[in-house]
Amino acid sequence: MLNVAMRTPNPYLMPGVPAPSSTPDPAGQPVDRETVRDLLKRTAVALKQADVPFALCGGYAAWVRGAPEPDHDADFLVPATEAERAAAALADAGLPVVEPAEDWLVKVVTEGAFIDVLWRTCGFPVERDLIDRADTLPVLSVQMPVLAATDIVTTKLMALDEHYCDYGRLLPVARAMREQVDWVRVRADVASNDFAAVFLVLLERLGIVEEPVSAG
Repeated sequence: MLNVAMRTPNPYLMPGVPAPSSTPDPAGQPVDRETVRDLLKRTAVALKQADVPFALCGGYAAWVRGAPEPDHDADFLVPATEAERAAAALADAGLPVVEPAEDWLVKVVTEGAFIDVLWRTCGFPVERDLIDRADTLPVLSVQMPVLAATDIVTTKLMALDEHYCDYGRLLPVARAMREQVDWVRVRADVASNDFAAVFLVLLERLGIVEEPVSAG
């Protein structure tokens, strides 16, 4: 289902400003934001201390760069070559690590929240150059690598398909980060995904991004 409804701005959902600690997720279940934030910080510190290359990605990476705070879990990327070392670092730090059926992530799980640590995104192994492009930024008082704005948008758009195509969640992200994103590169990187291409047309029609200059 295509959902392009705009959201009313929430004064709490600003980067670095705590929002109410418990907010319903799309399924109506409460998400303990304070627990997610704490688990996010503990996961980042564990990876940092083990010298595992990583980057915050997804909704919380967008939040750090000005988008609304997500109402669900947080995500980290690690290079595919570092997957085993990342999982071991989390376990050695005493974090509750769960290995799901999928073979491309582990979860750090506690009551009311979980963190995904992934080494595949959009069906492809995470490469070191994606991590190297991240910027080290303060996140909830912890310095950590945060995925570049262009890469945040690209990975979110490449995840769109006929089973998941919620433009309503993407619009606030695109609005908030539009000045930080290399839209020329995004267009090139997502050209093979029809759902992403249509979203870019929507951004152009809404005046969020400029239309590409046609040759000639």
